Amino acid sequence: MKGVHIFLADGFEDMEALGTRDVLLRGGVDVRTVSITNEYMVESSHGLPVSVDTNWDDLEVMEPGTGAEDVMIFPGGMPGSKNLAQHAELMEILQDHYARGGAVAAICAAPGLVVSQLPGLEGKHFTCFDGFQDPLIAKGAIFTPESTVTDGQIITGRGAGHAVNFGLAILRYLKGDQAAEKVKAGLML
Repeated sequence: MKGVHIFLADGFEDMEALGTRDVLLRGGVDVRTVSITNEYMVESSHGLPVSVDTNWDDLEVMEPGTGAEDVMIFPGGMPGSKNLAQHAELMEILQDHYARGGAVAAICAAPGLVVSQLPGLEGKHFTCFDGFQDPLIAKGAIFTPESTVTDGQIITGRGAGHAVNFGLAILRYLKGDQAAEKVKAGLML
C-alpha cells in the first residue's frame, strides 16, 4: 500500500490516532485517515465523531512498488483495536504490505492484536499496552516497556500517554532525526 495511512475503526483511542496524525502533519508527511467501513465518520472510544479522508470502499490499494516509506498505522483503543484485527481483508493487505517491505506502526493494544498477525516476528523488539504482549511473545518477539520501539520496519508505542512520542518515532523513521527534532522543539518537548 503506497503512502502513509492511519486506519480507524469505531472505538479507536483519540490521542493515539489524532496526536500521531498531528505530529506527522507538522513534520510535512502526507498522512491519510481511513475508515475500515463504507462510512466517512468514525466514532472514537470517547464518543468523538471523526471525519476521515477516505472510507474502505474508496481506498486505493496500490501494491506495486510498496517500500519502507509506505506506512500502515494502527491506533489502539478498545474496541477499536479488536475491530481492526477482525477486519480480514485489512489484515490480508497488512501482511502483503509488510511482505513487500512496507512499514507497520501500532500503539497500545494494536501491536498485540494487529501486529501479532504478521509472520516472521521472531527476535523483533516491541512495546504495547500492558496485557497485550502475549500474542507477540508467543511468536518469539521481545517485549520491552519503553515509550516507543522501532525494529526494522515495525514501530510500536506503549499507549495514549506516549502518542506524541509514537508520532515522532514514525516521523524519525520517515524523515530522519532532524525532522523529528524540529517538530519536537516546536511542541516544546
